[in-house]
Amino acid sequence: MNTTESSSNYTNLEQMSVQELLHNINREDKRVPEAIEKVIPAIGKLVDVIAEKMKAGGRLFYIGAGTSGRLGVVDASEIPPTYGMPFDRVIGLIAGGDQAIRKAVEYAEDDIHQAWKDLQQHNISDQDVLIGIAASGRTPYVIGGLQSARKNKVVTGCIVCNPNSEIAKHADYPVEVIVGPEFVTGSTRMKAGTAQKLVLNMISTTVMIRLGRVKGNKMVDMQLTNNKLVDRGTRMVMDELGIDQQQAEALLKEHGSVRKAVDSFRKP
Repeated sequence: MNTTESSSNYTNLEQMSVQELLHNINREDKRVPEAIEKVIPAIGKLVDVIAEKMKAGGRLFYIGAGTSGRLGVVDASEIPPTYGMPFDRVIGLIAGGDQAIRKAVEYAEDDIHQAWKDLQQHNISDQDVLIGIAASGRTPYVIGGLQSARKNKVVTGCIVCNPNSEIAKHADYPVEVIVGPEFVTGSTRMKAGTAQKLVLNMISTTVMIRLGRVKGNKMVDMQLTNNKLVDRGTRMVMDELGIDQQQAEALLKEHGSVRKAVDSFRKP
């Protein structure tokens, strides 16, 4: 049996107090970063190839089903506003289509051919990288996508939470984060989901930094989509140029990003 499906280390959960439940869930959650630390070298190899491909104009794709698919969609959707990347550079696809983000689509993950059909709609090529996300490591939707991608010379990676999985066999750069049994048996939205989210954060953030989308420790290319971000950007410009708030905000709104505002001010 896969470790993600093995029986919880706890029993009679319904008899625990609220405090006992919370402390025990937290105790299990603490195991996740420790499991990730063990596979940082594998994550690093995947990051290197993604950065190389994206510097050359390639894209990053995520595929997954259920929680795993949703996490990929979330990570992809946050890249444009955070780092100013075009929306078609990091793409998240979920079994069952966008409707499955909010409501489960029955048996969508069991179609071994659908992922490649979904990817072909975006004209995936050997310039791109595909990461399959699946806690179990055996989701047919993801397996099929990785198999077809490899046949078409697309670089493949994966994020799974079981050792020696079928999905890992089809990934050039497998990342296997073994978090053990869930607090509620088989509920992989918990530790496995947390592990996947943390690894996705690590991958996409590091890639964006390698692509020059961060200066110092600032998101200098973030999109100014609300007042909070305009205020944050204004402070960045003030700090960088040593100018007052009014001038910084005017520059920011004129040029649309922190980077462009600063570069414009410094042009001779």
